Amino acid sequence: MAEAKPQPIVIKKVKKVVAGGHGAAWKIAYADFVTAMMAFFLLMWLLGSSTKAQLQGIAKYFQQPLKVALEGGPGAGSATSVLNGGGTDLTRTVGQVRNGATPGTTVRPNATTTVVVRAEQIDRANLQALKRELEQQIRINPQLSAFRNQLLIDITRDGLRIQVVDSDKRPMFALGGATLESYARNIYKDIAPTLNSLPNMVSITGHTDALNYQNHGAGYSNYNLSADRANAVRQVLVQSGLDEAKVLRVVGMGSVAPFDAGNPNSPLNRRVSILVLTKSAATRILKEQGAEQTASTAPEADAKLASGAAATAAPPASAAPSHVGPPPPLHVGPPALPAPGVSSLPAKP
Repeated sequence: MAEAKPQPIVIKKVKKVVAGGHGAAWKIAYADFVTAMMAFFLLMWLLGSSTKAQLQGIAKYFQQPLKVALEGGPGAGSATSVLNGGGTDLTRTVGQVRNGATPGTTVRPNATTTVVVRAEQIDRANLQALKRELEQQIRINPQLSAFRNQLLIDITRDGLRIQVVDSDKRPMFALGGATLESYARNIYKDIAPTLNSLPNMVSITGHTDALNYQNHGAGYSNYNLSADRANAVRQVLVQSGLDEAKVLRVVGMGSVAPFDAGNPNSPLNRRVSILVLTKSAATRILKEQGAEQTASTAPEADAKLASGAAATAAPPASAAPSHVGPPPPLHVGPPALPAPGVSSLPAKP
């Protein structure tokens, strides 16, 4: 029997490759991708929060990137550069100037400006709350709900405006007069306590349509009528709970500011507007009317009045009478009548 041949022993060694053929390169690529996405979203956020003037400055900078290098200047963010810098509120498209600042001066935010901005925000929030309260009152109050189409409430630059417009079927005032109808009085009676809930001052403005009186404005006119109607509303509001000290002004605009400009004779133009003023608007009105800025001080005015009163109190004894001769003739006869074709009575609603 033949002897078995020894079999060779074969040892196989498998070489293990960690992470395949590419190693950790995918991690670097992923990190670059995440960084690029973060930079993209950061760019979108900066563009969204930038003002129009800042975006225009950036666009001009890329159009002329060497302007500062060629023409000089302390830097791209200086007031002499096309790229805007400085505050977020700009009053011009070129330069480092904040809102309300004077070119050449430096404006820094401080506690005072922060308080003013905060006060304006609170004022606006209070007016928004008052608007919601009035709208809720109109919905639940049957007397106000019946006139919902004639009550217009909106927020303007100067405050909360409440307009009560007229209607052919239900006019607010008597024909050609300033006497409120009973249902119109109820409207102002109901909203007066609500208006008094805020410390804001109130402006009342009366408006009429374009129908004029027959005296061509020489006598009682649309200005008188609108002013009388605004004052009649003021009286009802004060009688119903509005503090009279909160009434800043009562104005008659006549027909110069129609609500429906396309139809000057529309009943919508006959209205009374109540404006609950913001504090800044009330301050501006007072300044415009000269209530806070006078040509002379109060002591000077008192001295002038006192000197004028002393000069006219006792005329000198040697002064001659101003009239010499018989007295002027008296008018005897019937009173003067208006000219033919001219009516002294109102002929318009």
